[in-house]
Amino acid sequence: MKSCINSLIQPITTIVNLCLAEGIFPDDLKRAIVTPLHKKHSLPHEELSSYRPISNLNFISKTLERIIHSRLNNHLESFPALCPYQSAYRPFHSTETALLRIYNDILLSIDQQKVSALVLLDLSAAFDTIDHQILLSRLTSNFGITGSAFSLISSYLLNRTQSVTIQSHTSPSSPLLTGVPQGSVLGPLLFCLYTTPLSYIFTNSSVSFHLYADDTQLYISFSSSDSVSNLNTLSSTLDSVYTWLSSNRLSVNPSSIFFRGNILTPSDKCRNLGVIFDSDLTFKSHISDVCRSSFYHIRQLRQIRASLDTNSAVLLANALVSSKLDYCNSLFYNLPAKSLNRLQLVQNALARVVVPSVRRNHHITPTLRQLHWLPIPKRINFKIAFITFKTLHHKQPSYLADLLIPRHDTSHNTRSSDSPNFLSVPKIDSERGRRSFLYAAPTIWNSLPDSLRASVSVSSFLSGLKTHLFPP
Repeated sequence: MKSCINSLIQPITTIVNLCLAEGIFPDDLKRAIVTPLHKKHSLPHEELSSYRPISNLNFISKTLERIIHSRLNNHLESFPALCPYQSAYRPFHSTETALLRIYNDILLSIDQQKVSALVLLDLSAAFDTIDHQILLSRLTSNFGITGSAFSLISSYLLNRTQSVTIQSHTSPSSPLLTGVPQGSVLGPLLFCLYTTPLSYIFTNSSVSFHLYADDTQLYISFSSSDSVSNLNTLSSTLDSVYTWLSSNRLSVNPSSIFFRGNILTPSDKCRNLGVIFDSDLTFKSHISDVCRSSFYHIRQLRQIRASLDTNSAVLLANALVSSKLDYCNSLFYNLPAKSLNRLQLVQNALARVVVPSVRRNHHITPTLRQLHWLPIPKRINFKIAFITFKTLHHKQPSYLADLLIPRHDTSHNTRSSDSPNFLSVPKIDSERGRRSFLYAAPTIWNSLPDSLRASVSVSSFLSGLKTHLFPP
């Protein structure tokens, strides 16, 4: 289609404009071919729950969806529509920013000698169980979507069909009476709008929360002497969440939690948006998991290295291993050197595979510089500085922007106090409290040169930041 775009652009534009004007999403564009994708290699192949039903949709359908998505987003940004603690499918929001805020809050509670309870809820087949009538009613009453815009979204949801393809076999087409297609453009945003009223439960509540698509996190901090009353509050809030989910045709994964009268027992560790949280927040289990997986890929890469040119080896190394080292690494700020050294050993081994001419007894730093790879502690600082830069420039996500307080220091006449764009560093004495984003972000940001803090474009900031962080 790209090679014929000059001929196709006019009819496609006409189709899209007619759909927008008439408020109709054509039935021919609502036929999905579902391809089950295995979620993880470790999951059993014979169980249906091990697969994610991804819908392959018509090209023009997804083009029209993108236009609707853009206009719908513009409408939602015109007033405070979305829950500020919903981090899925939004610019400048990610799993990392969500975990940074949750981790920050728990660390600050520890600094205040408090205990925290964190509950992770996982919904079962959430995208597939959305009730269309509830969603349509919510779009009108909660988000003010009416007229032809409402008709278009209603037409998009109704009269959808799908068939399932496995290898060379395709099932007969069947109507899709509930849910939004996984793999669609509009589906994720519509799901977030559908679940927004869940956040109303936590208004004026001592229980904090964070949403990421169908993952819901509740947490509460308290002194040990008040544990009974606070855990009762958490339990009653869970019951309210359960009631809301049930009334909205959503259900919690049976393996994740039991409601109503059952005693919650704490877990030593739990996977949270791809990061393993342990009860003492050392991330030892997560780092062990990253090291184990990374060394597996390093061994595989070593076997084929002789068949690859350097550029291809670097590409594979970054995709298979460096991406694991960098995922949510902002959480590792101020971890003990022993923990970070384990990750550094992974990066060193990876560099020796990519540049096989380096002997084992040679220092690895020149090789890392040759590859333009920052060592692990500097990669952590790099990530936090970049997140801080984006948050300051876009004021998003708001839950991180609230933690970045400009410093207005007129009590000293030093050169540093006269420099622009400084952030206030809170007084935190505990070692764990100094791992929080509230402390890490301003500490790293204030250490940057004036020219970097005054950067406007992302490209200039990133290039200058990497140059600044490279060891001499």
